[in-house]
Amino acid sequence: MIGYFFKRVLKSIPLLFGITIISFAIIHLAPGSPIGLTLNPNVSPRVVEQMARNYDLDKPIPVQYILWLKRLCTGRLYSFKDGKPVMGKIIERLPATLLLNAMAMLIIFTVGIPLGVFSAKKRYSWFDNLTTFGAYLGISIPSFWLAYLLILATVKWFGYPVLGIRSFGLEGGTITTLIMDRLWHLILPSIVLAVEGIAVVSRYTRSSMLEVISQDYIRTAKAKGLSEEEVYFKHALMNALLPIVTILGFLIPGLISGSVIIETVFAWPGIGRLAYQAVLARDYSVVMTILTLSSALTLIGNLVADVLYALVDPRIRY
Repeated sequence: MIGYFFKRVLKSIPLLFGITIISFAIIHLAPGSPIGLTLNPNVSPRVVEQMARNYDLDKPIPVQYILWLKRLCTGRLYSFKDGKPVMGKIIERLPATLLLNAMAMLIIFTVGIPLGVFSAKKRYSWFDNLTTFGAYLGISIPSFWLAYLLILATVKWFGYPVLGIRSFGLEGGTITTLIMDRLWHLILPSIVLAVEGIAVVSRYTRSSMLEVISQDYIRTAKAKGLSEEEVYFKHALMNALLPIVTILGFLIPGLISGSVIIETVFAWPGIGRLAYQAVLARDYSVVMTILTLSSALTLIGNLVADVLYALVDPRIRY
């Protein structure tokens, strides 16, 4: 098991380098330049050339990639927009993104798994049909459209929208007030971010449960007089977790990429909003660093899923 783990890690390293090379080339081939967006359009060409030399934008793309990789490994990457260290800007916004994604993951699994179990338990009933329709709707609906609808609803029902990470003027409030205000601003973007995940997890859980409950040992457990809750949630669900573990490796990077839209719509001060602002400013250093982190999360998620396979199903260890 340990040897397999290290083999997967070693295979992931060249794959990560390949992803960064392709991403770097695509970003630099896109129209626009950070210098053109930073300087005044009437500035002299000599100043533009000097700025290009300062940021190494006058060099060929392969050379720029090597210089960027060197600065990334040494922690000397600086933003083209404001000159601040890139890692400092990311670390500053990392807690907000982690909080948002942790709440979304909590909602996904606490809602999606029970929905899938009860859908399998009451298959072809009105509840199963309703959850199936809701799952397809949750997968198909655009997250930004749903976010704007919920923002409009909060304006109509509560009088003000849920934007940002906290309300203004609460610096001197009590701890309870601050916690409730943070939850007020957190719950709506978390729900929007979790909608697609709930739909996917519930469908995977239902499909896996239907396959498991047809096995002989489930019929034996029912014949022994065990309650339905014990049969479904203790015996069947534990053996139906393998497909759910499969999608766990893809949910984590999916939430990170999805938070770009959600954080922008809700003005949430996280990494996703930072990435959106960096793309508009052609801030190559920030965009590439965030892309590298997202790619690493994708590879780590796949690795975690493979390791969890062996923990859930001991047969895979052999």
